[in-house]
Amino acid sequence: MRYIARMEPSLDDSHDDWSTRHSVRATALRTVALVNALSVEHPDPEGVADVLRAHGESGDLGLTPDDLGDLRAAALLLREVFAARRVDDAVTALNRLLARGGTGALRLTSHGATTPWHPHLDSDDDAPWGEWFLASSCLALTVLLWDDQRPPGALCASPACPNVLLTQGGGPPRRYCSRRCATRERVAAHRRAKA
Repeated sequence: MRYIARMEPSLDDSHDDWSTRHSVRATALRTVALVNALSVEHPDPEGVADVLRAHGESGDLGLTPDDLGDLRAAALLLREVFAARRVDDAVTALNRLLARGGTGALRLTSHGATTPWHPHLDSDDDAPWGEWFLASSCLALTVLLWDDQRPPGALCASPACPNVLLTQGGGPPRRYCSRRCATRERVAAHRRAKA
């Protein structure tokens, strides 16, 4: 079980600020960052904690080796959603994850009146890290797919990169996880064309 260390701003905080930090897009960006950090065979516990802190968690996160294993298992399951190239495949992957039992029923919580009301799919406010990560990620990716009627993410188009990315936003869908990957592939294509 995890210890409550999640960022729980007081209701005195600006509602707009809380909403921005915990929006569907912010949750999806956290999902991407965690999937990428946890996709290596032996994820760095402090690196994972740093990602969680960068996305709003605070305090002593108390990540145990079992927590890291559960988070990594959830990350590997979520990669299937990002690997889907067609909306029907993304829907199938999300429905499979939602039905597998790693998520609870949709519920609203305010974490004991410390936050504005918001939806959760995990079984309890004190759910284990892996369950929380899988459930909150599924919820965010489901809403993004619902809103745009296309897969919410993809695998980086660079063959040398294992990362996932969000494809949605303004403009055409993204293909690369970073400018570095996009530049590396453009330079390689240019060199191939010159050769």
